Amino acid sequence: MTFISIFAFLAAMFLLAITPGPGVIVTVSRALASGFNNAAFVVLGIVLGDIIFLLLAIFGLSAIAIILGDFFVVVKYLGGLYLLFLGYKILTSKDEETELKAVEELSWKKNFSTGLLITLSNPKVILFYLGFLPTFVNLQALTFVDILIISSIVTIVLGGVMLVYAYTASKTRKLFKNKKSMRKINLVASSIMILAGGILITKS
Repeated sequence: MTFISIFAFLAAMFLLAITPGPGVIVTVSRALASGFNNAAFVVLGIVLGDIIFLLLAIFGLSAIAIILGDFFVVVKYLGGLYLLFLGYKILTSKDEETELKAVEELSWKKNFSTGLLITLSNPKVILFYLGFLPTFVNLQALTFVDILIISSIVTIVLGGVMLVYAYTASKTRKLFKNKKSMRKINLVASSIMILAGGILITKS
């Protein structure tokens, strides 16, 4: 890989990361509902999903991804329904006046799984790695070092952008200290989560 191709891929990855989509929406809503730590596990799942697609593309397994098209459809609907459920849980949770516990805390495994499901069912991510990636790099000529560089770019850029979203949302969350304000943030977080679930289910 040349410096130009590395920089081009980095720029494309950054644009992909900052573009609002299901991953960003879920990360922000989770940070709003339960803080940065919970959202960080969602981000971890999102990054792993991207790495999976990256490796599929690099090792020439795009045909398998096409064969598994029906499976991705199932994952998409399951992910969408799960987001609708999370939105409902946030909306119907009890408000606390002194502590911001907007929703019963999910385990790190559930937060991680949410992020992973979102990525595996996101057509934008699938298209980027299995369609656009070969325009930036020659997949057949990649060395182990090249693969390590690309994987690092995906992890650092995508993870960094998502964590910034999560951190910003979690800081906004801390501005709300009373029961009335908590109800407002619950409404916003649940609406975003339900919207993400609806988009995921209906998007082709």
